[in-house]
Amino acid sequence: QVQMVESGGDSVQAGGSLRLSCIVSGFDVDSCGFHWHRQAAGAEREWVSTISATNFVDYTDSVKGRFTISKDRTQNTVFLEMNSLKPEDTAMYYCQTSVTCPAVSGYWGQGTQVTVSS
Repeated sequence: QVQMVESGGDSVQAGGSLRLSCIVSGFDVDSCGFHWHRQAAGAEREWVSTISATNFVDYTDSVKGRFTISKDRTQNTVFLEMNSLKPEDTAMYYCQTSVTCPAVSGYWGQGTQVTVSS
């Protein structure tokens, strides 16, 4: 029984910080890579960050130095720490398993809304 639940989204002022959580049930986060994506209203979905099964990380250029992706095996959770938030970070943020994940390929959570005001 696989489940991924995103949480931590909120409305914050520019320059603020949020920590998004992708709480995983049904498989171990260490067994898979994960992505964070975001989609602003009326815009195309955008890839934000990746963490591999071996904890290699990568980010889209616009968030490098501000966002940090990580996994915690004990909590079985994938995190996206977001600092120095900008209005252009406003979007629905989604957690997704890698297409190579042996448990569930390309599985999406329901998302959590981040709103950054100036």
